Amino acid sequence: MFSRSFRARLTWFFIVIVVLPMVIVTLALFKLVADSERGKSDAQLSQAATSAKLLFGEHEARAAAAGRDIAGSAALAAAIAGHSDQALEARLAAEARRVRAARVVLELDGRGRQASGLEDAVAGATTTLKDPEGAPVGTLRTSVTTAREFAAAVQALTSLDTIVSGPSGVLASTLPAVAAGQELPEGGDHRLGDRTYRLTTLTAPAFEGEGSATVRVLFDAQSKRKATQTSRIELGGLLLAFLVLACLFALTLSRSLQMQVQRLLDAARRLGSGELDVKVPTEGDDEFAALGGEFNAMARQLQSRLEELTAERERLQHAIRRVGGALATGLDRDALLEIVVSTAVDGVAAATGRASAREAPGGPLQQRASVGEDADLDAVLDAVEEEVLQSREAAEVARDDAHALSHPLRPSDSSTKVAGLVSVARRGRAFTGADRDLFNYLASQASVSIENVDLHETVQRQAVTDELTGLFNHRRFQEVIAVEVERAKRFEQPLGLIMLDLDDFKNVNDRYGHLQGDQVLREVARILLDTSREIDEPARYGGEEMAVALPQTDLEGASLFAERLRARIESLEVPMVRGGDGVVRITASVGAAALPQSSGPDKDALVQAADAALYRAKRLGKNRVVKAG
Repeated sequence: MFSRSFRARLTWFFIVIVVLPMVIVTLALFKLVADSERGKSDAQLSQAATSAKLLFGEHEARAAAAGRDIAGSAALAAAIAGHSDQALEARLAAEARRVRAARVVLELDGRGRQASGLEDAVAGATTTLKDPEGAPVGTLRTSVTTAREFAAAVQALTSLDTIVSGPSGVLASTLPAVAAGQELPEGGDHRLGDRTYRLTTLTAPAFEGEGSATVRVLFDAQSKRKATQTSRIELGGLLLAFLVLACLFALTLSRSLQMQVQRLLDAARRLGSGELDVKVPTEGDDEFAALGGEFNAMARQLQSRLEELTAERERLQHAIRRVGGALATGLDRDALLEIVVSTAVDGVAAATGRASAREAPGGPLQQRASVGEDADLDAVLDAVEEEVLQSREAAEVARDDAHALSHPLRPSDSSTKVAGLVSVARRGRAFTGADRDLFNYLASQASVSIENVDLHETVQRQAVTDELTGLFNHRRFQEVIAVEVERAKRFEQPLGLIMLDLDDFKNVNDRYGHLQGDQVLREVARILLDTSREIDEPARYGGEEMAVALPQTDLEGASLFAERLRARIESLEVPMVRGGDGVVRITASVGAAALPQSSGPDKDALVQAADAALYRAKRLGKNRVVKAG
C-alpha cells in the first residue's frame, strides 16, 4: 500500500502524525469556540433575567409602599365618606401625584371603579381599604412605573433589549422592530426585523384584569454568531500557518535525513566494492553515534519535560478542583479566601500563605484562611502585613533567606480602606516580577469576590429588614412566627406574642411632619431591640404597629414584658428633628397573647388573639397592656 522509499514513508508518517490530528483538533476547537460563545450568551441572558426579576420585585415593593401611603390618607378617607364620585376621582388623582404613582385603581364595594394615571402601568400591588372599624370597604391597586419605564430600566441595568407585554399585547419595547400586537415566543431564537435574537421570558400578574404580564429579555444572537465566525477565522488562520510551517520543517528534515542516509549507503557500497580503507560510520564518533547520543540526550530531555508536564497537570487538576469549589461555595467568604490562598501559594511556589479579613468595617483583622503553616515564616509574614497596613499598598519584605508578599483587599468604592490581606512566603528564592504580577492579580480578584459576597449578604439582610426601623419586616415576621409556633407545639413549650400600636401617632405626623414621625418610630424600635432578649424576634408589623415574638414565654411573662415596654415608651422623650426646644412624647397600647392559651394552635389564632387584645387596650383608654382572653 505504501511506497517503499524512505521519503514516501516520511510523507505518510507526517500526514498520519501531524496533518490528521491537526484537522481533528481544528474541528474540535471550532466546536469549542461555538459552545463557549453560546454558553457565554446563555449565561448573560440568565443573569439579565434574574436582574429583571429582582427589579420587577423592587417596583412591586415600591408600589406596595405607595399603596399603603395612599390607603392611610385621611383626605382619601374623607373623599370616600363624601359619596361624591367626582370629588373622589379628583382626590385619587391628587394622591397619585403625591406619591408619584404611574397608575392608581380604586374599587369600592357598591360604588364601582375609579382610576387615575397611565394605562400601561406594570408591577402593581394591591392594598385593602378598611373603614374605621377595620371592615374592608374596597381595594386599591397601585403602580409606580409604566411598561416603557420598566423596559428602559431593565435595558439600563442589563444592557440588553427588553419587551414588556400585557394581556392585550406588547406594551413597551426597546426595539423599534416590535409591533404592538406581534406574537412572541417564550424563549429560544426569534427573528425581529432584520436580526435574530435569543430571548427568555418572565411572567408576572397583570396590573389590571385577568391574564399576566410578561417581560422578555433579548440577546442579539446574530452579532454573537458574527463574533464566533470571526474567532473561527482567526483560529483557522493560526492553525493553517502552523501547518504550513510544519510542512516546511518536515520537507527540510526529510531532505536532511535522506542526505545522511545516502552518505551511509555510499560508504557501505564503497566498503562492499573492496575499498577496505573506508569505515562505515556505525560506531565511535561517526554520524550514527552522534545521532544516537543526541537521541539519548533528547530522550532524557523529553523525560524531564514529561515530569514537568505531569506536575503541571496535577497543578491544573488542583486548580480545576478549586474553581469547582469556588462555584459551589461562591457565597462563602471563608471558602473563597481558602481557595485564593491555595491558588496563590501554588501559583508563586510559596511555602505558606494566609488571608485575613475584617468581620465588620472598622473591626480588627482576623485570620480566615491559611495554607502550609510554617512558624519560622510567621515573622516575615507579620512584617510584610504591617507594611501593607501602613502604606495601604502591596508590599514585599525579605529577612535573611525568607521572602514574603502581601496585598490589601479593598472595596471597589475605596482606594484607601483595607478590608483584608492576602500574604504568602517562602525561603531561598526571592519572588520574581512574574510572581508578583500573578499574586497581585489573584489578590485583586479576591477583593472582587469578597465584595460580591458582602453585596449578597447585604441584599439578603435588606430583604428581611424594615429600612426605617431596622426591625424585621412583615414578611420576615410571618416566617418567624410560623416557625416558632411549630417549634412550640413540637416541644410543648409556651410562645408569647405582643402586638404594639403607638397611640395617636397620626397626630405626630400631622403636627410635626413625617420626619418627626419617622424619628419616633426609630426610637420606639430602639427600645424594642434594647428590651428584647437575644431569642426574641421584634418586627415592624405595619405602619406604627409593631410585634415581638417571645419564645419560651407564657402569657404572664408576655404581659410583664409588654408592661416594661409600655413604661419605657411612656417615658421616652424624642428631640425635635428640625431643631428648637421641646420634645415629642408618645404612649403605646399593647396586646399580649400566648400559646397554648390562645383560642387556636396555629399562628393566625395567636396573632388574632394578640391583635384583639391590642384593640381592647385601645378601647379601654390607650396607654395600657391587655392580656388576651
